[in-house]
Amino acid sequence: MKADRTMHAGSDTVRYERNHTNHMNRSSTGGNTAVLSAACLDNGLQILLKESHLAPVASFWIFYRVGSRNEMPGATGISHWVEHMLFKGTDRYPQGAFDKAVARAGGSFNGMTWQDWTTYFETFPAERIELALDVESDRMANAIFAPDETESERTVIISEREGSENSYRWLLNTEMQAVAFQMHPYRHPVIGWKHDLLTMGRDDLYGHYRTFYTPNNAVAVAVGDFDSEQMTARIEQYFGGLASGPAVPEMRLQEPEQQAERRIVLRGTDQTAYFGLAFHAPAAHHPDFFPLTVLDSILSGAKGMGLFGGSSSNRSNRLYRALVDKELAVGVGSSYIPTIDPYLFSFYATLAQDITHQQVEDAIWAEIERAQTEPVATAELEKAIKQTKAQFAYSSESVTNQAYWLGFSEMIADSGWFDAWLVNLAAVTVADVQRVAQTYFTRNRQTVGWYLPEDSG
Repeated sequence: MKADRTMHAGSDTVRYERNHTNHMNRSSTGGNTAVLSAACLDNGLQILLKESHLAPVASFWIFYRVGSRNEMPGATGISHWVEHMLFKGTDRYPQGAFDKAVARAGGSFNGMTWQDWTTYFETFPAERIELALDVESDRMANAIFAPDETESERTVIISEREGSENSYRWLLNTEMQAVAFQMHPYRHPVIGWKHDLLTMGRDDLYGHYRTFYTPNNAVAVAVGDFDSEQMTARIEQYFGGLASGPAVPEMRLQEPEQQAERRIVLRGTDQTAYFGLAFHAPAAHHPDFFPLTVLDSILSGAKGMGLFGGSSSNRSNRLYRALVDKELAVGVGSSYIPTIDPYLFSFYATLAQDITHQQVEDAIWAEIERAQTEPVATAELEKAIKQTKAQFAYSSESVTNQAYWLGFSEMIADSGWFDAWLVNLAAVTVADVQRVAQTYFTRNRQTVGWYLPEDSG
């Protein structure tokens, strides 16, 4: 099945366009007067563009609104598998042909699947970015899904999952996620459950592809050294003739409020003991997202959002001082990521030798209760915000990172969320931090995981 790829010159199929100055990126890129443009083609493809003329480079991304969030039992891991299959080629770009073309053009490319999205990207010298538009529009419509390649990739993905299963930390996290969620598909690992990977077939994958990997379920993002009007026309030229796609099935499952604490104990041959603790926490668009982000920074250091963010390695954060400095753990941290639907605020620790899980659990809870009962000092709040801003700047330096940020934000909230990120972060108060600690961290809503070496009793 091939879609009509008739080229349309001009911009007669573009429904709207808006421009506004992106002050945030102008200040973080040393005075670059970048402009963010948005448009939408008649077939539903959204377009987000940002000019950046600091270097003759451009990055192009296609984000699809599909990930493990859109998967039901029996088909878990299907989005990740389809992502792999779209690297297997089309009639115009047989397998390996695009890799060679990218190498000749001096570019880089990749693809990835997460809970809320799937994405592919290419970064090239600016004058060669049209190659990215060509290949992405082609595989949006014309991926082959050859039966023998499907079976070959089944083996690859099962091997990938089995490799992860060698880590008891991964197993503990996976089991905790499955227990923390009773209904929502966030309970499933992105790579899928092994039985589903063994039983799904080529037709299942192709049906998923034709349903979700379509213009009306996609966002095209480009950042770099180009003219926005010309880039919009190019994107329309390559994507405007593609069929819109069917109505995308709506994900309507909502996780019920947790009423009782949940506990799991995992045992295995790894002689290192691990601890996990998780609470349900709000989605990215919720007003409490930013106070919780600052609390995460106070507890375990600032992190960059999304794929390309780093993390601060300072040892002055509260969890490090309370557990590592006191030799209860050799490593400890917390995690809170932006998602479409409410997800988890998690704590994790690697236990020191001869320390019990209960000691670590009590120590983490002591820090939680401290945040609930004692307002954080203004200086500590300001430091957390400053470090988080620095991680944000680090994770949005290059055109590749900036394009990722734009598309990622559109997936989990909208581009306005991205625009207001620094403003919303700076607005967090001492009272906000204490309030969210009290609201979301309650013992009847905790999911606790212990991993014990088999000979530990």
